[in-house]
Amino acid sequence: MTSTDTEPRTDRRPDNRLDYVDQALYLGLRATGQAAVTMIVWVYDHPIDMDGVRRFHQDMGYGMAGRLIEPSILPFGRHRWVTSTGPATALRIAPEPRPRSELSDWIDESAQQPIDPEFGPSWHMSVLHMTDGSTAVSLVGSHCVADGGGALLTVYEGVLGLRRDLGYPPPRSRTRRQALLADTRQTLRDLPELGRTLVAAGRFLRDQRKAAAGAPKATPPALPAGADLDEAVVPPSVAVIIPIEEWDRRAAELGGNMHSLLAALSARLAVHQGRELAEDGTVSLIVPINDRTLEDARANAVKLAYVRVDPTTVTTDQTETRAAIREALRVMREKPDPAMELLPLTPFIPKVAVRRTADLAFGFAAQPTSCSNVGDLPVDVAKLDGTAAELVIMRGADQHVTRRVLEERQGVLTLVCGRLDGKVSMTIVGYQPGAINTKECLRERVATSLAELGLTAVVV
Repeated sequence: MTSTDTEPRTDRRPDNRLDYVDQALYLGLRATGQAAVTMIVWVYDHPIDMDGVRRFHQDMGYGMAGRLIEPSILPFGRHRWVTSTGPATALRIAPEPRPRSELSDWIDESAQQPIDPEFGPSWHMSVLHMTDGSTAVSLVGSHCVADGGGALLTVYEGVLGLRRDLGYPPPRSRTRRQALLADTRQTLRDLPELGRTLVAAGRFLRDQRKAAAGAPKATPPALPAGADLDEAVVPPSVAVIIPIEEWDRRAAELGGNMHSLLAALSARLAVHQGRELAEDGTVSLIVPINDRTLEDARANAVKLAYVRVDPTTVTTDQTETRAAIREALRVMREKPDPAMELLPLTPFIPKVAVRRTADLAFGFAAQPTSCSNVGDLPVDVAKLDGTAAELVIMRGADQHVTRRVLEERQGVLTLVCGRLDGKVSMTIVGYQPGAINTKECLRERVATSLAELGLTAVVV
């Protein structure tokens, strides 16, 4: 049988252009210096197999972790993925054991180790042996390369020893002339979409002006006097571990489910963290929903649902909260966020506006409380060395974020929750503007919120 022009080509590389959301996040990083990372921590109370950890370290750098961003040669061009497989750095092993009480501090320190999605490393792994015989392993990766869902999928493949090849070209494989011609052609092909986006942008701005005209003028947040506003700050973070049986039992008793119980905890924490309530007394929540398929190569593949929750009723009855989440998911599916239609403008917007675009894409501009439920995960995710770790912690973190940014955003409150190997594992990051922000304060507020919902937990 002879080949014809109508038959599919099997030798072509996949499309390696960045999705507009991914390019917006990357440009936001370059404009502000603030980097978002994903993080997974395994804690082994039984002896860890370091040979197994080293095998995972070698297998991790494939799939979504095995790539970097190569910017366009044009200032307004589409950036592209290039391959960068295998570990970019050696496995980092702490030189001295530390007490178990310092685990949380070590996790923060690991999350702040340098990451760069363009020059590398885009991810790294660290090991801490503790004085009580336990061992912690951290994996930190750039959010520009993979979000939480992408990171968990890549970990799953790494545990199984699967080295997925995304088919991207090597770095700098195009000459300057080739890159200039290819990126110019791509920009010209994108012009019709750009025209439609400009029309959508006009509608969006008109709607925004109308909404602003009828709303009271927002008062800029008062920045704390005497504080070093340009100081880099690591917002307090704690981990919460609850048996799945207790979590599900309590959700059923309150007429809810695992999603409404997480929303309820988020709402109670928002109250204790001093988050601003809506005029009707509700808490605004943003709920990221995984939009990824197994073949999806986007770094960030989520949709955002917006929910309002009454924090005064969730401790006794969650039927309304459950209904509100269901309605928010319906709206998300049927009425796409108009701000997302503006993303094709990303390569053309000035640098000063990049952060605003990234904020729109990830919901930061609305100043909500974020609660993300990654759902039930395969137990293999816990088996970093071939055996299941006693504790797995999943979280997001920001690098190089200043006190000024945190205060201007009116603080941060995010919850990330997953179900793994019989446990609900949750990480809570909270910063309250104009207040003293310590882990001890956050732990107290978390403990109070859990007690209000009739839950007991191990708080790390």
